[in-house]
Amino acid sequence: MKINWFPGHMKKALAEINKQLSKVDVVIYVLDSRAPLSSINPSLNNLIRGKSVLYVFNKIDLADETRIAEIAPKFKGEGYDYITLNSTMSGAGAKIKQKLTILSKPKIEKYKAKGVNITIRAMVVGVPNSGKSTLVNNLCGKAKAITGDKAGVTKSNLWLNIGGNIELCDTPGTLYPNLADQKVAKHLAFVGSIKDEVVDETELGEELLKTLLQNYRQAVASRYGDVESLEDIAVKRGFKLSGGVNDVDRAASALIDDFRKGRIGKITLD
Repeated sequence: MKINWFPGHMKKALAEINKQLSKVDVVIYVLDSRAPLSSINPSLNNLIRGKSVLYVFNKIDLADETRIAEIAPKFKGEGYDYITLNSTMSGAGAKIKQKLTILSKPKIEKYKAKGVNITIRAMVVGVPNSGKSTLVNNLCGKAKAITGDKAGVTKSNLWLNIGGNIELCDTPGTLYPNLADQKVAKHLAFVGSIKDEVVDETELGEELLKTLLQNYRQAVASRYGDVESLEDIAVKRGFKLSGGVNDVDRAASALIDDFRKGRIGKITLD
């Protein structure tokens, strides 16, 4: 299965992000904790070089926190930091604001010495369906950004006042033009960062099952019993077509949905 999805609006979005960056003090880089390393977009990395960055390991409630504890500390250093959270939870926004203030402290103090109380401007970036808009809504305290559980919901940049002398720019989710690393592409498809309509669901289910059996075999067994294929899942669940044929397409759909909803367990694929 070959995956490569880069719709035209993403090229336009990257150009718009680049244009807005001159106004930005801190970049909030949202990562899906189920596939955090695959959530890193090299195109975005090139654009935000030299900016302070707060990496948000989002959807932590669905992730393997032991694995995240190994990965996340690599995202802390001079001018950049990280936080783990579930952006749907109350109070998540307050934690982000606190981190933004710390990362902006040199600029705040510089202007405070001149008697100026500045506004910090932050930009939210990330791959599609990483929970950016939900995070923005949490920061705002009410739904100002459109959210959805599919890739490509946010279509344009929005500047929002979120209080605490902080302004926020929400941006559309962006991938990079050439997903040469198919392991990365598959991980992004598994978590829904690539539109389901552009991949074969049954093939994706086969790849997901193979990956889960390699890394989280016990979690798969706890959910489905002893299985090695989509056909085994179809048998275990009683998914049948007319004539008694096992419905592997339905098994693939169920597996993908179970993974994305956390029913198989807390999983991190990087």
